[in-house]
Amino acid sequence: MSQMPQPAQLSACPTCDEPPQAGDRYCDQCGADLTAAATPAAQAPGDRPVPPQLNGAARSPHPEPEPDDYELAAPAPDGYGQPADPRAAGTLGAPEAAPPTETGTPAEIDTGTNASTHTSAATSTGSMAGTGTGADPRLPGGEHRARCAACQEGTIDQDGYCERCGHAQARERDHMESELEGIAAATDRGLRHHRNEDAYAVSTAELPDGSPIVIAVVCDGVSSATRPDEASAAAAHAAGEALRASLPRGAHPQQAMNEAIVAAAEAVNSLAVETGAAAAHPEGQRHQNAPACTIVSAVVTGDILTIGWVGDSRAYWVPDDRTAPPARLTEDDSWAAQMVAAGLMSEAEAYADERAHAITGWLGADAYELEPHTASYKPDRPGVVVVCTDGLWNYAESAEQMARAVPPDARSRPLNSAQILVGHALDGGGHDNVTVAVVPFPATPGRAGSA
Repeated sequence: MSQMPQPAQLSACPTCDEPPQAGDRYCDQCGADLTAAATPAAQAPGDRPVPPQLNGAARSPHPEPEPDDYELAAPAPDGYGQPADPRAAGTLGAPEAAPPTETGTPAEIDTGTNASTHTSAATSTGSMAGTGTGADPRLPGGEHRARCAACQEGTIDQDGYCERCGHAQARERDHMESELEGIAAATDRGLRHHRNEDAYAVSTAELPDGSPIVIAVVCDGVSSATRPDEASAAAAHAAGEALRASLPRGAHPQQAMNEAIVAAAEAVNSLAVETGAAAAHPEGQRHQNAPACTIVSAVVTGDILTIGWVGDSRAYWVPDDRTAPPARLTEDDSWAAQMVAAGLMSEAEAYADERAHAITGWLGADAYELEPHTASYKPDRPGVVVVCTDGLWNYAESAEQMARAVPPDARSRPLNSAQILVGHALDGGGHDNVTVAVVPFPATPGRAGSA
């Protein structure tokens, strides 16, 4: 869950008295809308304070790599922006959610592409909840509805809540997994939130010379914005489709990545226009609390690894040889990152601050400006790229911590590794939605597909 500056918080849910977590818009216990009961005192709903300005811009102070930067020495182990080998760079891109259909829900995978997608309405603990074990009760007029999985007596309304006990029912996006030859991804609602606002898209294709392309996109909906789940799904689908269209035609990977992020931003912007949330003038859009999300993507083309991102979702490099250093490959667009870059705080001090996760870059009609970050690397050994939302890296923040969480056989068993990483976050507390894509490097030749 990416964060923007939050409105006033209630001390307890007005419906069930459950204490809310910081930044929650809905009660985790009963699903009640917390923002309807709390009117911000100091700012209008949806306003976002101007982030810290560095060199007059609300973005990362690091210059973007030039298109041919992968010809130079790889980034250093101790941080972005220093020449080093991606063996020591820590954050790599995460998987993208399955393409949304016209209604915004993930589309089924094409079973003719040598790929499989597993979706379930399981709870965050992994047990199957579905819609109850009994037969659908017959209601007046002959209408059939699912029975509540919690009380086994009430029926489920159109919003997904039991009409008797009020319990929120599991949704398709609560837990999803996808596997293609050479890439896998998994996402889970987590243990605290009433819905999954993350999304991913993974796919494979071929370059003009027949060599494989592997694509992973991961998006994290901004919970303080409206319709964050739709924003992440739209962005993941748009970016994945853009990359699948441009790379097989021979487009430069960094240029294709930049254009894909722009396409994702346009898809999220269109959600605001559809509902009339965006004002005619760009300045007015910043007061509309428009749908928003972050994005991170990883693409493997031949011996080149390309990363692109906006926001605080991350990508990590974890080599097969664990004696070699892992590396984080992205730098957050966040308050904490800007404080560290400006020399105002140490990394430990900045990330301990309650403002640490306030993002300074996102996709959405009310974004200050769109500044896609892209970088390309040429790893000199096999390994995996871990592309993830903060629901995972909050429990494995450093490159070394992430490497310890990644199984030794991750490159040969990416789906199993994605499942283990989701479990790592849930075991750590599962306070946020969790999404991760595991991208083996180098890419494994196989039939093209998408999930």
